[in-house]
Amino acid sequence: MSIFSGMFRSRDKPQNRTAGSSYSFLFGGTTAGKAVTERTAMQMTAVYSCVRILAEAVAGLPLNLYHYLPDGGKEKSFDHPLYRLLHDEPNPEMSSFVFRETLMTHLLLWGNAYAQIIRNGKGEVAALYPLMPNKMTVDRDQSGQLYYSYNRSSDEAPTMKGSTVILKPSDVLHIPGLGFDGLVGYSPIAMAKNAIGLAIATEEYGAKFFANGAAPGGVLEHPGTIKDPQRVRDAWQSQFGGSANSGKVAVLEEGMKYTPIGISPEQAQFLETRKFQINEIARIFRIPPHMVGDLEKSSFSNIEQQSLEFVKYTLDPWVIRWEQSIMRRLLTEDEKKQYFVKFNLEGLLRGDYQSRMTGYATARQNGWMSANDIRELENLDRIPAEQGGDLYLINGNMLPLANAGAFANTPSTDNGEEETENEQSEEVLALEKRSQHRTGSGAGA
Repeated sequence: MSIFSGMFRSRDKPQNRTAGSSYSFLFGGTTAGKAVTERTAMQMTAVYSCVRILAEAVAGLPLNLYHYLPDGGKEKSFDHPLYRLLHDEPNPEMSSFVFRETLMTHLLLWGNAYAQIIRNGKGEVAALYPLMPNKMTVDRDQSGQLYYSYNRSSDEAPTMKGSTVILKPSDVLHIPGLGFDGLVGYSPIAMAKNAIGLAIATEEYGAKFFANGAAPGGVLEHPGTIKDPQRVRDAWQSQFGGSANSGKVAVLEEGMKYTPIGISPEQAQFLETRKFQINEIARIFRIPPHMVGDLEKSSFSNIEQQSLEFVKYTLDPWVIRWEQSIMRRLLTEDEKKQYFVKFNLEGLLRGDYQSRMTGYATARQNGWMSANDIRELENLDRIPAEQGGDLYLINGNMLPLANAGAFANTPSTDNGEEETENEQSEEVLALEKRSQHRTGSGAGA
């Protein structure tokens, strides 16, 4: 029975693969032989640039709390206490931009973002404080319920006793990244450690190459026997080694000969390797190459298209993770039926000035946008209602299908007044009599 119980087990506790799967990751084992951690990876310019682009993009988006209107529309909920926390400042120590930037950085490096939820006596959210993902552990208790264990350091919360703090799921805002169990995300850095390790090794090779005066290693040959080879080696390195000594003329002793044995960077395709690794890291974070400085195959048309795809395929999935995690943890069951959280991506999807004006003109002429609707999108002051700012206008040549041809049946007089139906009918009868009279006289002739 023990054999079968070992084979068929129930769902286990979630595993943080950032620290669990990766015994080799913790010790920095990569195929390139370089240690890769979250902090060493950030020393790569490509990784730093990708993380900064995504973190600042999410942090810079307008984040608002809305409530549904009876007519099906939406309106910002300025009076709700959660609106100020999300839009202005989640806690007294940081702004909303810094808070979201910090959590997004954690999410990109560790695959998870955590924030402690501080509630008041009514159960309302009073503050949000970010927590370090590498100190958080997600586990299950004996009843199968999730709980969060946070290992604080000595400089954190000095007033609290103990080194471990147990938090309930209702007290933690958890935004997980890509994972296998849907509860804990995997670190993108851990998953792509070999690619990042190769980039670090390539960068280190280039640094050592140029530190050696951009000259490969070689062999000093002597026809006889050297009594003190270490002295000769140190003297050669001190005089001709390093970038400061590059280009110096070497004066060899009698009979000595220098033979280079290294390969050139062109033969090793050093620059191509570095460029490929930058694109590889950008591919990990799904960042367009032009956003990390690679403009080799970029043009005006494809950069604009790549920017739109960045919003649609890169930024939008992260935004949805944020929105659903916030609504799931910060709103009550009754509030979820009335309120929702939404990032505004319209600013990133806006085209150039000419394209926007063309679209506004079409919307204005077809009557589904007013002047004030357009001015709000352009951050302009509203036109007063008495001056026609809220009017919805339409071209006169566009009529409903049921009223097609109605203009022909409503002729007007010189004074601009419409004739009555009796007058119209009398004119029609008179015209018919005239036509019959002309027909009869023509036949008599």
